[in-house]
Amino acid sequence: MSQTLKAYTFSTGQSLQIVQGDITAEAVDAIVNAANSRLVHGAGVAGAILHKGGPVIQAESDEWVYKHGPVSHAEPAYTSAGNLPCRYVIHAVGPLWGEGDEQARLAAAVQGSLKLAEELGLASIALPALSTGVFGFPKPSAAQVILTAIYDYVAENPASSLKYIRLVLLDQETIQAFLDTWEKDDHFYS
Repeated sequence: MSQTLKAYTFSTGQSLQIVQGDITAEAVDAIVNAANSRLVHGAGVAGAILHKGGPVIQAESDEWVYKHGPVSHAEPAYTSAGNLPCRYVIHAVGPLWGEGDEQARLAAAVQGSLKLAEELGLASIALPALSTGVFGFPKPSAAQVILTAIYDYVAENPASSLKYIRLVLLDQETIQAFLDTWEKDDHFYS
């Protein structure tokens, strides 16, 4: 069961929350998968999504890559959600730490996910801490980039269909990095 740790309502009425929980249990319109460019879902968030969602997610991912080629940071792919309680899985490719221009690429992955959700007409989305697992992005830096990218997206798209944005985090180290960043950020006061 998830627990909301922080919540912020924008002047536009849209809501951002930091949640401790399991992203595969989120009953939102879409969850975001921390994917690689070939959408081969093995370990971490991707492995958990495939395990709980079922093989249809990998089959649709393979079909996507066959039709469209590798997925870029700024333009995520999407599939159905199989057995998950959401409608879609948005497959965002975050940067591998050390490949260069990581902050811009991570911001592009976050904003690309939000844009795709809006293009699909969705009202709610849940995102993990993209790139902070096996891709090695330092958690405090990722927290700053992800929170800023979300804030900027909402500020630039006040009429967005997205009304609820949830950052769903599992481990205490990641949660603490996001809470520390939230507390220091002038945008969010709770």
